[in-house]
Amino acid sequence: MPAAKKKQDLKADSKPGVRQLAAQATRDSILRAAIKVFAKHGYAGGRVEQISKAAKSYDRMIYYYFGSKEGLFVAALEEIYRRFNEAESELAIDEADPESALRTVIRFMWTYYLKHPEFITLLNTENLHRGRHIAKSPRAREYSSPAIGVIVRVLQLGAERGMFRGDLPARDVYLMVAGLCYFYLSNRYTLSAFLGENLEAPAALAHWEATVCDAVLRALKKESAHG
Repeated sequence: MPAAKKKQDLKADSKPGVRQLAAQATRDSILRAAIKVFAKHGYAGGRVEQISKAAKSYDRMIYYYFGSKEGLFVAALEEIYRRFNEAESELAIDEADPESALRTVIRFMWTYYLKHPEFITLLNTENLHRGRHIAKSPRAREYSSPAIGVIVRVLQLGAERGMFRGDLPARDVYLMVAGLCYFYLSNRYTLSAFLGENLEAPAALAHWEATVCDAVLRALKKESAHG
């Protein structure tokens, strides 16, 4: 084999082929469309033909790449968790200032939920199904939040400096933050009607973000640190 030809073949082998790239593009397009359709219509209401049309693809491609509608829904759940974790892993925090670091984590979670309503609606849908779809994901445990690891370090630093209690697990702090942020945003429409005020108003959103930060920090601070 001529040297030039051999070099060309080795170069071709080192890069994804045109078909491989096209296949990945098709799969990604279907997944993006599925997230939008399932977020809008739920699992039961999201139809395969709607998704293939939104992806400018074909029903058969959904079955080819994902096996079934349920397989596609599981992949959609995995993808929204992956996106969340990816954004979370890029958090820049100042671990030298535990209080500031914790506020950064809280604000990240609040802002992410606010800017990505599909995350909330898809999780609401899956909880209506008692988590039976995500339970079938072999990758579900991979998506344990990186923020828990960050909170562990922040709590340790805060406790060492006498700022934070040392008896509150990072898991509990994470659930506290997630609960306060998630509940407000997932229920803001009904709560607005019930309370007779617009909980989506910028001032209302900013107020609740500050309230969450203050509530979590108050729960964490040692009695001597309050004064």
